[in-house]
Amino acid sequence: MSDDKPSESITHDDPLVAARIAKHQEAVRVGDYPYRFDRTDLAAALHERFDDIDPGTETGVEATVAGRLMNVRDMGRLAFGVLQDVSGRIQLFVSKAVLGNEELDRFLDLDSGDWIGATGEVMVTKKGELSVRISSFVLLSKALRPLPDKWHGLKDVEARSRQRYVDLMVNEESRKTALTRAKIVSEFRRQFENRDFVEVETPVLLSQATGATARPFETHHNALDLDLSLRIATELFLKRLVVGGIERVFEIGRIFRNEGVDATHNPEFTMLEAYQAFADYSDIMVLIEEVLKGVAEAAVGTSMLTYQGRMLDLTPPFRRVRLVDLVAEVVDEDVSLDTSIDRLRTLADRYGIEVDPSWGAGRVIYEIYEAVAESTIWEPTFVTDYPKDVSPLSRLHRDDPRLTERFELVIAGSEYANAFSELNDPFDQRERFEAQAAARAAGDDEAHPIDEDYIRALEYGLPPTGGLGIGVDRFVMLLTDRKHIREVILFPTMRPEAASPPVSSQ
Repeated sequence: MSDDKPSESITHDDPLVAARIAKHQEAVRVGDYPYRFDRTDLAAALHERFDDIDPGTETGVEATVAGRLMNVRDMGRLAFGVLQDVSGRIQLFVSKAVLGNEELDRFLDLDSGDWIGATGEVMVTKKGELSVRISSFVLLSKALRPLPDKWHGLKDVEARSRQRYVDLMVNEESRKTALTRAKIVSEFRRQFENRDFVEVETPVLLSQATGATARPFETHHNALDLDLSLRIATELFLKRLVVGGIERVFEIGRIFRNEGVDATHNPEFTMLEAYQAFADYSDIMVLIEEVLKGVAEAAVGTSMLTYQGRMLDLTPPFRRVRLVDLVAEVVDEDVSLDTSIDRLRTLADRYGIEVDPSWGAGRVIYEIYEAVAESTIWEPTFVTDYPKDVSPLSRLHRDDPRLTERFELVIAGSEYANAFSELNDPFDQRERFEAQAAARAAGDDEAHPIDEDYIRALEYGLPPTGGLGIGVDRFVMLLTDRKHIREVILFPTMRPEAASPPVSSQ
């Protein structure tokens, strides 16, 4: 915005905003806004150091704090403010005896939401409130829009997602979730680096999107006149690196899938994928158990969680159950790959599943599992041994070639990880890619295209390898007790707003 004209989006008839705009213009006129500010202490550090001292104590310690002023209370010869920084809140004690009439009036002229810096002695009021008795302060930035009403906050989930900057100001749980997410991602990285995995970056723009059964977003590169897709997985590039000799590799990156939005799906999300040479899916189960427990303990202090009012224990070992056995358990009758296709179709129809005539027994059983069995799982469970026809990148099961050495980790009715003994036979891989390509040609736009370069990489030799993918956003939901994915993504995918009115002060 210019020095003398406010943004058109806030020039309206609200007298509260008009008053703030006038204060801002005056601050600009007299040159009040500094370019930088030296802060010596965060609120949390002051609380940690001084919370145990007695009421009425003057410490003799000077501190300089800075943050957003959340409210101001005028008590006549005294005033109080609540200053919020990234670590928490601290009270400002403002005395006419210390500041004088003019500076006290200038402090009282501040508004909730203003950024300020303040210097003064750390002390505890007679009521036991840790405070900074300020001897000087400076306005750092004027808040032109009032904060939401202090009693109601910003409660509407859509408004919170669109205006995350306001949500973070006024909702402590939102700030805690954002900071916990950062700890979780950092700890995932540390867990894999401590096991000698190498972090890499792979392409986001691809000539063809492979590595998962999902519909991609498509774009166009003008300079090359080339149609491209955003990646739907990092898998095939990471396995190329194992072929090249980087034996333990991982990536934490954004994935893009052109799919619907619901409580556990956002079109843009964060995935951790990792591949370990000389390992199989049993080794990967142990790896996931250890990593998730370690991340939980580092990020939230425990692996014993409460999620949506129910207890969850991330302590290894997790339950292991074959997919076909779980389906049989839930539908309460014998189900296996030897069950007749007619019987499986009748069973699917019982649960409202529309069966494509081309599906074999494995695909029908898998659809029944997704429709009725997955949601019954609460405690961490490895659902293992998926049918070959729904696992195009997994190695055939060593005991039954109709199955693959694949598992998904399911917790609280949702998938949190997908992992394989990786398929490393180029002939088998080509055959499965061709089956996927046929399905794609028949109208399945989530089926894999044939990735010829990946097959060429396999022809140079991929050692026995175990791989995994972990949905980072969902794990953040679990550790922060959030029920919708948009609560753990700072800026989730949403329809555009028709207009952007100022936040009401109620």
